[in-house]
Amino acid sequence: MGFPLEIAQSCERCLHGYPDRVSFVLSHVGDALRMSFDMFWEVLWPLALGFLLSACVETFVSKQAISRLLGRDGVRSASLATLFGAASSSCSYAAVAIARSLFRKGASLPNAIIFEFASTNLVFELGLALLILLGWQFVAAEFAGGLVMVVLLALVFRVTLSPRLIDEARVQADRGIPGKMEGHGVMDMSVTEGPLLRRVVSPQALTSVSHYFFMNVYGLWWDLLLGFLIAGAIAAWVPAAVWSHLFAGGGGFGPALSSALIGPLVALLSYVCSVGNVPLAAVLWRNGIGFGGAIAFIFGDLIILPILNIYRKYYGGRVAIYLAVVSYLTMAAAGLIVGSIFSGLGWVPGSRAVAALNSAVTWDATTYLNIAMLALIALLLVRFLRTGGVGMLRMMDMPPERAAHAA
Repeated sequence: MGFPLEIAQSCERCLHGYPDRVSFVLSHVGDALRMSFDMFWEVLWPLALGFLLSACVETFVSKQAISRLLGRDGVRSASLATLFGAASSSCSYAAVAIARSLFRKGASLPNAIIFEFASTNLVFELGLALLILLGWQFVAAEFAGGLVMVVLLALVFRVTLSPRLIDEARVQADRGIPGKMEGHGVMDMSVTEGPLLRRVVSPQALTSVSHYFFMNVYGLWWDLLLGFLIAGAIAAWVPAAVWSHLFAGGGGFGPALSSALIGPLVALLSYVCSVGNVPLAAVLWRNGIGFGGAIAFIFGDLIILPILNIYRKYYGGRVAIYLAVVSYLTMAAAGLIVGSIFSGLGWVPGSRAVAALNSAVTWDATTYLNIAMLALIALLLVRFLRTGGVGMLRMMDMPPERAAHAA
């Protein structure tokens, strides 16, 4: 019996007793929405805190300074690209736009891509969301795997990225073909004049923090909403038999390799990027994906189909294919390596339970922290609205030249 037929029959068995599949889905809409909201409520305060920390960093570190430091290939430049990327939180689309902007301003292509990966996979809000939903092991594995992936990318670029491909990428990048979130790529609202302490307490810093905060929220809100809704729907609607066929159970190298290879492919088809992958990772982990596969899945936000199409516009078809292949292989390899290390150390969680999928909103520490964070967001919102924030958001999807001129 073939694999697709087995899944179809399993689904039919699970749907037995319902007039049709539509009625099955509708009868579980409430469960899906409840699970989606419960996961969102659990990670609201850490997500907001992550956005706030990232906004503070972006306020005091300018993109122009970053470009100057990333102009040469080497260990130091790659390390700085990783550090600046991790400090510069972005949604995947914005990260890709910023990477091209850095490339056009003088950064090398390898450093621009490393910056891009770090800015979506090594950021505050991602780690905090993972901590709340999946535990410290996933946080440690995500950051360790991110560093492994950066090293792998640097090595692969050094060996395989030819000057011809780099020249093709630069010619295409200089054409300025728009992708998405272009304005984000060229905006620089950093406060860099004067002593640091004076800058920290200045009104300009507060304005910049509020603008960066809501710019990052604006860039990610759709991915977050889609991620939570898809995760809730999958948790409520997809039969367990589907997961048992998709993910090979048991220990050993074979199942670990299978999960690491499947993880980024699931991400590629999910159309969800950046932090929005975390609730999906929680559902996949609960349903049997290997530890390394879950980490590789989270890394897969930069090979979703819309991002690959933007690569084609930014750098040309050949470079886009090259980046897709290299990205996929390094994601899978990083997930496999970290999964194997954590398994050897005994750090892989023994339970696949995800508390947020079975919890309810109560008057606990999470609720109090969420209320406090919502109050702080309200204060930032007032500053944002009083200082032209809405107009700034309108520039985010402008072509780079117009956005830079407007800014």
